[in-house]
This record gives sequence, structure tokens and C-alpha cells, in this order.
Amino acid sequence: MPIRCEIVSQDRLVYEGEADIVIAPGESGIMGILPRHAPLLSTLKYGILTVRSQGVEEHFTIAGGVIEVQPDLITVLADAAENVKEIDIARAEAARKRAEEFLKAGPPPDTDTYLAMEAALKRSNLRLEAARRYGRAARRLPEFEHGENK
Repeated sequence: MPIRCEIVSQDRLVYEGEADIVIAPGESGIMGILPRHAPLLSTLKYGILTVRSQGVEEHFTIAGGVIEVQPDLITVLADAAENVKEIDIARAEAARKRAEEFLKAGPPPDTDTYLAMEAALKRSNLRLEAARRYGRAARRLPEFEHGENK
């Protein structure tokens, strides 16, 4: 019997469906949540959240937030969330470069802007790592010819 899972970011519903297990980046470590889990409320850190349903895994980048677990429902309220399949690598790379250039200049008089750029850099690095790890390119198997990996 699966558990219902909803992942919501500040601007949209990112995922809604059934799950056999949800693996989330909790503030105290990685959490595995199965159906009929005890009620739980926890903060989330930057990381990758995995939803496994009927042997198929979907991966999402999570940039902080909270997770509420009830025996029949998991609700993730993320500061930012994105399915790894939706990541635009060129856009993430450009955002990382912009943030790195801004941060090289040192702290500006506006601390909020500096902190926002640090968060943007962290989010871009997470997105690029997730795309590298779980994206389409990561699923390609090496081709073998005459017993050697080419």
C-alpha cells in the first residue's frame, strides 16, 4: 500500500502521486519514509529528494523547506524544488557563473544581496550535480568494443 506524496515549491506543485518510499535530505541526515510512517515534522536542507513508486525513481532538487509526514501523506513544502528531468543545464551553469563573479567582488554594502547570491550559487551547484548524477546523460551506459571501454 503506497503513501501519497506532494512536493510544493513557493510557486507551483512540483509532484503529486503515490510513493513506495520517499528519501529526503533532512536537517539531521537522510530520511527514508515508508507508508504508515509515524507522524513527523522536520526541516529540509539543500539536497536531492527521491520518490520511488513501482520500481521507478524520480529525483528532485530541494533547496530547504519542511517535510510533514502523516501515516498516509507526505507533504514537502520546499523553498525551491525542481524535477531533475526539468533542469536546464546551460541556465544553471550561467547562474553559477554570475553568482561566482558577484561573490568574487567581496561583500557589498547590501548584505541581503550577498546572501541571495550565495544561495543562488549553492542552488546552481546542487542543480548541476543532480543533473550530472541523475539526468539523461547519467543514464547512458558505456559502450564496449572488443572488451574495452571506449
